[in-house]
Amino acid sequence: MESYALLLGSTLSAGTVLALAALGLLINEKAGIVNLGAEGMMLCAAIAGFAATVHSGSTLVGFGAGMLAGALLAGIFGVLVIWLNTNQYATGLALSLFGAGFSAFVGLGYVQAKLPELPKFAIPGLADLPVVGPALFTLHPLVYGSIALAAVMVWFLYRTRAGLVLRAVGESPSSAHALGYPVRRIRLMAVMFGGAMCGLAGAYISVVYTPLWVENMVSGRGWIALAL
Repeated sequence: MESYALLLGSTLSAGTVLALAALGLLINEKAGIVNLGAEGMMLCAAIAGFAATVHSGSTLVGFGAGMLAGALLAGIFGVLVIWLNTNQYATGLALSLFGAGFSAFVGLGYVQAKLPELPKFAIPGLADLPVVGPALFTLHPLVYGSIALAAVMVWFLYRTRAGLVLRAVGESPSSAHALGYPVRRIRLMAVMFGGAMCGLAGAYISVVYTPLWVENMVSGRGWIALAL
């Protein structure tokens, strides 16, 4: 039973990465923008978060640096797509390729760098329960935060005026513009929020989930990857 508990806990930890990025990209798509550069943003955020944590000794600083890196790259993507009318798919793929190359280059200086030891998280009382305790109540707080954020996101999109405006901007931008809403600015904010969430996911990978930056070789091409 202990092995099942560990499997469930590992699944939730790994799924947090996908959940955070998916929630950000959901806001992007509700605003009418498709960003295929999520992988590139996550890679740049991963090295930004890792480097910030190494130098500051704080995981919160690392998360902040990752979110900032993701939002910055998403902002550049948003300006190109929303104001300069570049192709969303081509621009997103270019961002993904840029992120892979940039993170590999910057990461060379952090190969085998060590992060400060993370504190052990456990919910008092619940963590001692058999089977479900180790599986559900000893995870990083960001795992629980991602679950709560998913619920908040559903409430925001379908129960608030701001969520209605966001969906209107994505589904009928001309009508939203006619009603006086700044469609471009709303889309840019949505894109940057999505980038920040992808950045948080990337920082979570490098700081919490696999806190080690190593050089890996795949198909003869050198790149920096996170060791599982």
